[in-house]
Amino acid sequence: MTTSAPLGPPEGIHVPLITPFTDDDRVAVDALAALARSLLDAGAAGLVALGTTGEPSVLSAAERRAVVEVCAEVCRERGATLTVGVGSNDTRGTAEELRALRESTPEAGFALVPVPPYTRPSQDGVVAHFTHLSAHSPVPLLVYDIPYRTGLALAPATLRRLAALPMVAGTKRAVGSLDATSVDLLADPPPDFTVLGGDDLYASPMMALGAAGGILASAHLCTGLWAGLAAAWRDGDAVRARAAGRLLTPLAAALFAEPNPAVAKAVLHARGLIPTPAVRLPLLPASPGATASALERLAAAESVHIPAHLG
Repeated sequence: MTTSAPLGPPEGIHVPLITPFTDDDRVAVDALAALARSLLDAGAAGLVALGTTGEPSVLSAAERRAVVEVCAEVCRERGATLTVGVGSNDTRGTAEELRALRESTPEAGFALVPVPPYTRPSQDGVVAHFTHLSAHSPVPLLVYDIPYRTGLALAPATLRRLAALPMVAGTKRAVGSLDATSVDLLADPPPDFTVLGGDDLYASPMMALGAAGGILASAHLCTGLWAGLAAAWRDGDAVRARAAGRLLTPLAAALFAEPNPAVAKAVLHARGLIPTPAVRLPLLPASPGATASALERLAAAESVHIPAHLG
């Protein structure tokens, strides 16, 4: 098999795009394209198509193709990184998806692949899963470590074994806390292996410890401020980074007060950026209270100007 050489490590803020719907429950393709362009123009380093925030499990195959096509076109226009969510607890099926992704979407720079959910394999089983994918994937992989969805937490030694695989470029860590494994990993990062924050509430401290950026649903709003937060930590400007974090962390908490992406969609709709706030069952639309709270936090974050240099 001919595989592409892995790209340089993903850095900065990557936005896992919501999937907007029309009043008659179709994918709002034009709104998706406009939103994607606005996020990149505001400072996002890349887009993630078909991440959990995009509700891929309730999209038809044709709808998923349409979402990826829109994101690929916009990333090609803007010279931005495209990551596509791929995979399940079926190793062979995931390998087939990865092969198909390269053929259908050559713009895809990375595939975001979860630890096999529900099955709960052993640590060795997870390594075997990604070893198989690494040997058969033409697309560099980001290991999506999200134990509160998969039912399995990766041990530090397992992550280091995964990092040694040739087509594994990094990991999105969304473990619900700033845990000991993240601290261990960032204190002595494997070579050529990128750690991206995946829990919006803990994104700033993850970057303070050395994460290269984040895949953050909250960055649909205040995108430039999120990008500035990542840049400040990268530049070692802790004063500016903390100032941004004090504004963004309450916003992230408000956006995740109800199951994602309901509140984010409600806020984007209230701002006129998508045609409806609709999510598909089993998710429910955001409550008026959660929407109002998030809009209040957003207004507060937007009202403060953080100079390029502080201190």
